[in-house]
Amino acid sequence: MSDTVNAGDACTIPTPDAVACALPGAAPTVEGRTWVGPGAQGRFEILRRTKSVAIVGASNNPARASYFVTTYLLSSSGYDVYLVNPRETEILGQPVYASLADLPVVPDVVDVFRRHDDLPGVAQEAIDAGASTLWLQLGSWNEDAAALAESAGLSVVMDRCIKIEHARFHGGLHLAGFDTGVLSSRRQLLAR
Repeated sequence: MSDTVNAGDACTIPTPDAVACALPGAAPTVEGRTWVGPGAQGRFEILRRTKSVAIVGASNNPARASYFVTTYLLSSSGYDVYLVNPRETEILGQPVYASLADLPVVPDVVDVFRRHDDLPGVAQEAIDAGASTLWLQLGSWNEDAAALAESAGLSVVMDRCIKIEHARFHGGLHLAGFDTGVLSSRRQLLAR
């Protein structure tokens, strides 16, 4: 495999993070990956129909990606957010549950921040909890977990950040994944 993936005329992105950062369009192939997830429209539809998100592997550490995603979802989405971590009791003022089975609701999306080897087990927990989507965050790719979840009827998204995808589809990000700094609905100030 080459050392870079061409993400269009705008830039060339070094691998192995190329898949996570690539611009929308034809996804680059990565050696050893055979599973193909939903395209942009499919991810948009998943997020559009979502009412609740359970974050498995939520952390109370502000340096962790799960903390940043939790902060974003609580402040910038209309989702009911449930946090799962057996070692925590509260994060950002929200109660934390020991497992998906302990949640007071059936989550629409199970967003996972766990080690690679834990992913098939979390997929089974998502199935058992009645979730409709298993979402594996950036850097998480486990075809066994995806096959298990899909065979039970769940939608699966891998190696994508739910925060980035939500912001992209709701006007907060440029298609390349960065903040454009452009306000799309700004009132014109009248000169006095």
